[in-house]
Amino acid sequence: MSQNKQLGFDTVCIHGGHQLDAKRAHLTPIYATSTYTFDSAEHGDAIFSGKTPGYAYGRFGNPTVNEAEDRIAMMEAYGIKDEQGNPLQLKAILHASGMGAITTMLLGNLKAGDKMLSHHSLYGGTQELLDKVICNLGIEIIIIDFHDIEKVKATIAGDPAIKMLYIETPANPTIQCVDLEELTKIGKAHNLIVCADNTFATPYLTQPFKYGVDFVMHSTTKYLNGHGTAVGGILIGKDIDRMKTVINKTKNLLGANSNAFEAFLLTNGLRTFSLRMERHCTNGEKVAAFLAAHPAVETVYYLGLASHPDHATAMKQMKHAGAMMSFELKGGLDAGKRFINSLQLLTHAVSLGTCDTLLSHPASTTHAGVPREKRLEFGVSDGLIRMSVGLENVEDIIADLTQALANA
Repeated sequence: MSQNKQLGFDTVCIHGGHQLDAKRAHLTPIYATSTYTFDSAEHGDAIFSGKTPGYAYGRFGNPTVNEAEDRIAMMEAYGIKDEQGNPLQLKAILHASGMGAITTMLLGNLKAGDKMLSHHSLYGGTQELLDKVICNLGIEIIIIDFHDIEKVKATIAGDPAIKMLYIETPANPTIQCVDLEELTKIGKAHNLIVCADNTFATPYLTQPFKYGVDFVMHSTTKYLNGHGTAVGGILIGKDIDRMKTVINKTKNLLGANSNAFEAFLLTNGLRTFSLRMERHCTNGEKVAAFLAAHPAVETVYYLGLASHPDHATAMKQMKHAGAMMSFELKGGLDAGKRFINSLQLLTHAVSLGTCDTLLSHPASTTHAGVPREKRLEFGVSDGLIRMSVGLENVEDIIADLTQALANA
């Protein structure tokens, strides 16, 4: 299916990127093969050199994987025009994990001596990658508060070694939301590479390419798959040639490729994506209102609440506040533990975006590898609880929260 064909977003989620299989299978099959055959030596040479389209080896490409890539690219580009007024064309590369996609993006664009500018409260895995791997390659990471736009401008203007602006919005797990449009404008004015982790918002709520970013990353494990059945990540870029060459080569050499089975599970999840997101959002709004009014709850961080300091920014760039939130109980860490241990229906687990409601304690799980002083500086307190509101009847979600809070 051509990316130029104008279809509704829901239709793209179901049909986007699908090509008729040679055996006329309704859904793209799982191409469980590690390698592919060639008609001749010349044919193999043409495929390896890129002169002829085709498949050579599983690490380099797979038909099942390609369908997932094309569909997500269409979703991120939906309704956006390029500088010439044509429908925006994007290239996506599926990875074995979200961390794999982030690593490819970083190593495919930065070299020793370069600096990357990012903000407080990144996902714990990303923060550890920057602190324990990327910095050892001679790439310096600068962390500042992206809410302070003047400081962002001054920092970039004062350091020509800064080559990249890395944005995660909303941030994990504090649900901070920074201004994509303003930050991208600043970054592009200084010829920086601008990238955005769009895992929390998804293309249903925010499309960073609308604001001119160069790359978007997702952990497809989360909302895009939606069922908690497969780990994956995707990197999407608007420089098609670079994506097909430098970035794809980086992915291949890192061995960060996805596989046919997990890509098949992802494409099946994408078919219900927009419907799921609608229910996630409505449930999330109701649960946040319940928590905000509960006497045992100290603070609720949810972008749909007017009390959130980033509420106005979120409403400017998101279609809805979504279903991610975090909160702290008045009883602190001990109350949080009692609350978690009292859950009967809702699930205590890391990850997010699945059909069932998931609650986790970031300080002891996703951010356990981040030094405590840095974690506290970024707003991830000892007692913070993160919640991904699922698709259950919202009355059942609230009932379980009510009984668990009574025991906290």
